[in-house]
Amino acid sequence: MPEQPPYLRVADSLRQRLASREWMPGDRLPSRAQLAAEYGVGDNVVRRAQELLISQGLLEGRAGSGTYAARPRERLRMVRSWCREQRAGSPFRADMASLGRVGTWEHRTEAKVPAPAEVAARLGIAEGELTVRTSYEFLADGKPVQLSTSWEPYSLTGGTIVVLPEGGPYAGQGVVERMAAIGVTIGHATEQPEPRHAAPGEAHLLGIQAGALVTHIQRTYYCEDGRPVETADIIVPAARCEVVYEIPVNRDDITDG
Repeated sequence: MPEQPPYLRVADSLRQRLASREWMPGDRLPSRAQLAAEYGVGDNVVRRAQELLISQGLLEGRAGSGTYAARPRERLRMVRSWCREQRAGSPFRADMASLGRVGTWEHRTEAKVPAPAEVAARLGIAEGELTVRTSYEFLADGKPVQLSTSWEPYSLTGGTIVVLPEGGPYAGQGVVERMAAIGVTIGHATEQPEPRHAAPGEAHLLGIQAGALVTHIQRTYYCEDGRPVETADIIVPAARCEVVYEIPVNRDDITDG
């Protein structure tokens, strides 16, 4: 097997030392030069190791001061729930209100955008077929906590009162309620969460370091006949938010067996 890169070896060692409480939250770490001499590596190796741990929320870099063991951060609880999706109004705004936060968002919609191959496959349409694409930046008390890009087939909503997700009488009401307004009943949704590192553009919008850990959720809504009607890529910064799934239990389905 190939040898582990030096910066990963240093990062693993620093991570273990943090876990053993050699440095308590808020403690300043030795300088890069000191750590480089200790590990027998160059300053750049230590810098890359520290940047990795900063992206993982274990260290904090302070300009002109040094690198510190990170203090525990309050993480918002982001609940993913089918029950909440079925309620009127914005699920995000309701979730933030339950946490005592004010939930708002900024958005940009583009109509008649040709569907890329991956999006087309998720929507069950041909590549290049027209869609309505909306990009969102969700805020809690004015601070970014989530990004989302949604796609809807233009053939489904074009010419209707819900063609623009953030325009018309159903602006901001959520996919379930908007689709119901044009006679489309959502039957179910699927979500596929996976961890990855933030792309530079995502990190800039979220106010986190490039490469920081995020949870990428690929969500798709389906109408009752199984046809996809909306798909979205949702990005949640791991250091700021925890993603929790709420699963309803139908007691009629419970037996004594």
